[in-house]
Amino acid sequence: MRVVKEAEERKNEILDIAERLFVAKGFDNTSTNDILKEIGIARGTLYYHFKSKEEILDAMIDRMTKQLVEKSKEIVSQKNMSVLQRLTMMILALNVSSGNLDHEILEQVHKPQNALMHQKMQERVLSGINPLITCLIEECIMQGICQTDYPAEVAEMALLYYNTVFDDLMEHSEEAKQRKIAAFTYNLERLLKMEQGSMKDAIIALFQGKGQ
Repeated sequence: MRVVKEAEERKNEILDIAERLFVAKGFDNTSTNDILKEIGIARGTLYYHFKSKEEILDAMIDRMTKQLVEKSKEIVSQKNMSVLQRLTMMILALNVSSGNLDHEILEQVHKPQNALMHQKMQERVLSGINPLITCLIEECIMQGICQTDYPAEVAEMALLYYNTVFDDLMEHSEEAKQRKIAAFTYNLERLLKMEQGSMKDAIIALFQGKGQ
């Protein structure tokens, strides 16, 4: 008996199966035939939802980014915690490569041939997360913790630098990592006109969360 599923349900099923195959076999070694065989659908059904394997990966990135934004919104709303605690937790939540599945997907995104997808992911994360970080910086300003006339721009610069320089897929020596962490802390405090050392505990927590 043929099973007919709603379009969104079928689309998510394709993404779930493709994610599992990409992790098990790698993106390059997984074919659309592998996905079709695993799900048990016709090629036309797959192409109705996704025109190519790259489009499937693109949709995974979109889904992953939406999950990050929703999780970050929940953290921002937890007013029982200090603003710096919420800021630290939110940025830690962006460390999507902490799990094997996300790491495998990100590894594919970071390949030179997938540069456009990497750019798309950065754009999506920035557009979704930057307003939330800005909101927390503005809360810090109201509490007298920091001062800046450009909270959105500071949020953008910090997020871009954090995601680029401290990417889990980039290799640094331990000495270079520590210097970059120190420089990141120092410059962020200056941008926010904070007392030197104010962000030290929060920044250390971030990098401990990244396995530093």
